[in-house]
Amino acid sequence: MKIAVDTLGSDLGSQPIVEAILNFLKENSDVEIIAFGKKEELSLLEGKCEIIDARDVVPMEAGPFEVLHLKNSSMCQAVKATKEKGYDAVISAGSTGGFLSAATLTLKLLPGIKRAALISPFPTFVKGKKMVVLDIGASNENSAEELYQFAIMGQLYSKAVFNTQEPKTYLLSNGTEDHKGSPLVQEAHKLFKERNMEGFMGNKEARNALDGTVDVLVCDGFTGNVFLKSSEGMAKWMGNMVKSAFKKNLWSKLGYLHVKKGINEISETLDYKSTGGAMLLGVNGVVVKAHGNSDAFSFKNALRVARSMVLANVNEKIKEGLAANE
Repeated sequence: MKIAVDTLGSDLGSQPIVEAILNFLKENSDVEIIAFGKKEELSLLEGKCEIIDARDVVPMEAGPFEVLHLKNSSMCQAVKATKEKGYDAVISAGSTGGFLSAATLTLKLLPGIKRAALISPFPTFVKGKKMVVLDIGASNENSAEELYQFAIMGQLYSKAVFNTQEPKTYLLSNGTEDHKGSPLVQEAHKLFKERNMEGFMGNKEARNALDGTVDVLVCDGFTGNVFLKSSEGMAKWMGNMVKSAFKKNLWSKLGYLHVKKGINEISETLDYKSTGGAMLLGVNGVVVKAHGNSDAFSFKNALRVARSMVLANVNEKIKEGLAANE
C-alpha cells in the first residue's frame, strides 16, 4: 500500500508529521510512505520512505484555481502523484480549501457523484460507538439530491469502516417532526421518504445527535461545519471546566485520584485528535484531511484512517452502492 503525504502547511510544521510517519511505519510494515516537502526537514525519514523535495506551501486562503497554479507545492505534487502513479491514498494537514479543490479537480469525482463530501467520525454517549457526519465543510450549499447521495455514501462508509450492519440515518434539523427544518431539509426529508431510503429514521436535533442512536447524520456543508466546530469547542470547554473543578483545593485534588480513570476515559472519548481528521468521499481515491494543528498522535491517526479506508475498499463500495440506488 502506498500513501502520499504532504508534510508542509500544518500549523505545527513538519516535525510532528515526520514523527507520526516514523511511529506509523513501525506498526505497519505493509505501507510505503512517499513524503512531499522540504528535504532538509525530512532528513529523519531517509531510508524509511521515499522523499520528494517540494518547497512551496499552499496558502490557507488559496482558492480552487489558484491552487492548480501552485504546481510546485508539496500539496499539489502529492495529489498529482497519487493520480499519475496510482497511490492508494493522499493525506495533508495544509489548507482545507486548497486540498479539497486540488483533490476534486485532479482526482475527479466518482461516476454519478454530484458533489464530494467531507465526513468525520464523532464520539457518542455509547462507549466505543462512533457515528459519522457529512458534509462537514466541503461546500457551503447543497441540494436535496446531494444530501441523498451523502446519506448513501455515509451508510456505505459506516458499513465498511465500522462494520455497522444497518446504519440508522438521520437528517440534522431543528426539530424531529417531518415538517421541521430549513427548506433544504424539508425537501431532502421528502426525497428520502419517496425513495424509501433504507435505514432513514427521520430528523434529529443537534442536542440529541450524540445519544448513540445515530450511525449517519446528514446535513449541508455549512451546517455540518458549524456542528463540528461547536462540538469540538464544547468538548474542550467541558474538559477545562472539569480540570478547574479538581484544582480548587486539597480535597478536590484528593477526590480526583478516585475518579482519575473515569476522567481519562471521558477525555479520550472527547479528544477529536483521535479521529485523525476528515475524509473526502466521492472522489477517485482515498483522501484524508488531517487537522491543521495535528500533533504526532493526531497525524498518526490520519495515516491509520487512510490505511483502514484502503483496506475496506470504500470507493468501490460507494460505486456499487450508488449503482444499486439509481
